[in-house]
Amino acid sequence: MKTSHPVALSLVVDDASLGMAARLYQCRRSEFAHTPEERRIVTDVKIEGAFDVVIIGGGIVGSAVAYHLNRTSGIKIAIIERDPSYAICSTARSAGGVRHQFSTPENIALSRATVDLLAGLKDMFGPEADIPFRQQGYLLLASEAGRDVLTANAATQRAAGEDTELIEGSAIAARFPWINAEGLAAGSFGPRGEGWIDPVLLMTLLRKAAIAAGVAIIKAEVVGIERESARVSAVQLGDGRRIACGALVNAAGPWAGALARLAGIVLPVEPRKRYVYVIDSRRATEAMRAGPLTVDPGGTWFRPEGRTFLCGISPDEQNEPPAMDLDQIDYAPFEDIVWPALAARVPAFEEAKLLSAWAGFYDYNTLDQNGIIGRHPEVANVYFANGFSGHGLQQGYAAGRAVAELILHGKFRSIDLSRFGYERIARGEPLFESNII
Repeated sequence: MKTSHPVALSLVVDDASLGMAARLYQCRRSEFAHTPEERRIVTDVKIEGAFDVVIIGGGIVGSAVAYHLNRTSGIKIAIIERDPSYAICSTARSAGGVRHQFSTPENIALSRATVDLLAGLKDMFGPEADIPFRQQGYLLLASEAGRDVLTANAATQRAAGEDTELIEGSAIAARFPWINAEGLAAGSFGPRGEGWIDPVLLMTLLRKAAIAAGVAIIKAEVVGIERESARVSAVQLGDGRRIACGALVNAAGPWAGALARLAGIVLPVEPRKRYVYVIDSRRATEAMRAGPLTVDPGGTWFRPEGRTFLCGISPDEQNEPPAMDLDQIDYAPFEDIVWPALAARVPAFEEAKLLSAWAGFYDYNTLDQNGIIGRHPEVANVYFANGFSGHGLQQGYAAGRAVAELILHGKFRSIDLSRFGYERIARGEPLFESNII
């Protein structure tokens, strides 16, 4: 019988490796380093004047919008990014997950588009394009209280063409012998099209493709938005420049709500700080390292990362950490919540070794945790691609395509994302996603 808290277990914090997350992150950033030509574009050219489309935010979503706009048009596009090093970019600090196990059909379709992109990467971007996709699956576990929701979500996923498997509680340990199945009623497992990637590689690919096609990257902070009744006419930059625009795309990630306020628009998106802890265990088996990203009924998740494991949990509303200073890591959630849950569910984690950690921001939609994708109903040339609440990496490619379709054609062509539009925000009518990790 497992205790609720592994009080007698061995938690070892390796002081010598506490900088590991930072070093890993520096490696990611070095992969994302600009070429000399790109550095000239970003830092040396004081671009002014007018653009057909101005995209604020150069992470994966903004890069995807620019990429898709340039594929089918010759319009003049600029991305305004205040930090081209992407030191606090949500994409670069993501755990890299890609999954189709959502409760909302639109979310399933958005993520499926990324899976299809990864499968056809070389055809689209050339033989050198390479983003390894570790398709080890997602395993979502449920107690008896969560069985009905898990079953309904799996039915939605299968109706969308995915092959989610439902596993009865008694069969979970046979399929995944490293799991203690006590208290589990069922699990849902995606054997294909789910797993994780290096998020920086995908962002880099889209960004470089956009730059190669002539998109201007402007290093600056937007401090003002000029609005003339039902249209935005220009943005004001912190260095005094004014950039006129025919259309404005808000792809500012966690700061999308603050950006919208500059135009007098209410957007319920704010930064929410999330921790990713890096652990290891001398009792970890090769089967665990080849296993899926696993989510316990209480919300604790973990997945393999090389010879180590990443893990974390999204806190409840009452325990949200201050959304500031990503270098400040709180280890209490790991010690009090994450580690006890892991040790109870996976006996090999009873001897966990905490190696390091990092933090990043969710662009959190406080209304319903779903993306906001579309045009403002009253300010007709303002477009949103915001509020993905932790799903921006896996949904950014298709969200960017959707916004480009609206700008170029006035309607969605690939995926009907009408329900994700700003109209529900204006009405205060949430469209909830139940599978938030």
